[in-house]
Amino acid sequence: MAFVDQAQVELKAGKGGDGIVSFRHEKYVAMGGPFGGDGGHGGSIILKVDEGLRTLMDFRYNRHFKAQPGGQGGTKGMTGKSAEDRIIRVPEGTIVTDADTGEFLGDLTENGQTLLGAKGGRGGRGNIRFATPANPAPELSENGEPGQVRNIRLELRVLADVGLVGFPSAGKSTLLSVVSNAKPKIAAYHFTTLSPNIGMVRLPDGHDFVMADLPGLIEGAASGVGLGIEFLRHVERTRVILHLVDMSGIEGQDPYTQYRKILDELKQYDPTLLERPQIVVGTKMDMPDAAENFEKFKAEVAKDPGLPNQPEVMSISSITRDGVQTLLQKTEQALDAAPVPESYHNQADEVAEEKRYEFKEDKPEFTVEWEADGDYWLISGAAIEKLYAMTNMQREATIMRFARQLRHMGVDERLKEAGAKPGDEVRINNSDFLFEYSE
Repeated sequence: MAFVDQAQVELKAGKGGDGIVSFRHEKYVAMGGPFGGDGGHGGSIILKVDEGLRTLMDFRYNRHFKAQPGGQGGTKGMTGKSAEDRIIRVPEGTIVTDADTGEFLGDLTENGQTLLGAKGGRGGRGNIRFATPANPAPELSENGEPGQVRNIRLELRVLADVGLVGFPSAGKSTLLSVVSNAKPKIAAYHFTTLSPNIGMVRLPDGHDFVMADLPGLIEGAASGVGLGIEFLRHVERTRVILHLVDMSGIEGQDPYTQYRKILDELKQYDPTLLERPQIVVGTKMDMPDAAENFEKFKAEVAKDPGLPNQPEVMSISSITRDGVQTLLQKTEQALDAAPVPESYHNQADEVAEEKRYEFKEDKPEFTVEWEADGDYWLISGAAIEKLYAMTNMQREATIMRFARQLRHMGVDERLKEAGAKPGDEVRINNSDFLFEYSE
């Protein structure tokens, strides 16, 4: 199955149900009065973490999600049935942002955690809601509120306790296959691993941790070269880094040079990654020149003044299993002492703790433009378009109420300032509704 870690989807929450106009018609009940009920609420779209999912594969071909509308109000003041929320399941580690504005919406890291993706519209009011002493029998009702429409971006960052990093063919997949139940592809060529592989490592003492084999890095990865930029996103979640370095020398490259190149890429992407607990692991120690190369490498690392923290250096052979158990024990100890990375914290909580003041340019609630092609004035604006959508255009009373609301919002004044003349046609954006302007 392909590993998909990014997706963009459109969410359409359900429209609220329409309120109705109804009057009591019961024997022996004089002046029964209004009896029309409200519409039900439209369904919202909820994102929910499912620990059984590992990728965003479900969103590769299904990019549109729609919730059901609420039911229409009934007679006898009965409220229409509210629609059920639609649940969309996502894997642990999914970051959600608004694709249009870039706004951070949530970081879903725990099984069962939920996030409101798009809110359903409220039900429209029935005429029982509009009764007043001055108008005891109103023929007014509202249509349901439109559901929220939102484009969201999903980005998966693998949740793993331990991340394996290193050049291609450093032995990451082989180590993961030896210590866990994972079955990654292993072959004698570069970039065998094209996406993260995850395995559960169980120790003899009963403890366990999650290990991720991440795609190999090359020089320039932080700038988008090779597969590195796709991998670097996932290393942010790891608590301990195992940096694997090939000691066989068969690639013709110096192990210390390879080690420093990977550190430079990590630093360019996120300098805090170098502050994570890190164990440097010399691999392929069963090869002829590996022991000599390892001693030389170990000495160079020890005298390197550019390292923020002096890492522990170990050697293993995944083929003969030499040093593997010791490595796992050291990894467990590092995990016990490792702090939770900052990226694990819920960013929404951090945003809530500090109040941000940003300059926002005042924008008019609506715009008025002359459409020469159609020979009419066009009024655009979210508030007006929503008001129109909730107006029952089948009844004269609600149309008159809509006209009063437009006048109260200043539409008449704006049309006059723009040069509208009595008799000019005016259209509400995204509708076929036309009316004549009059002073």
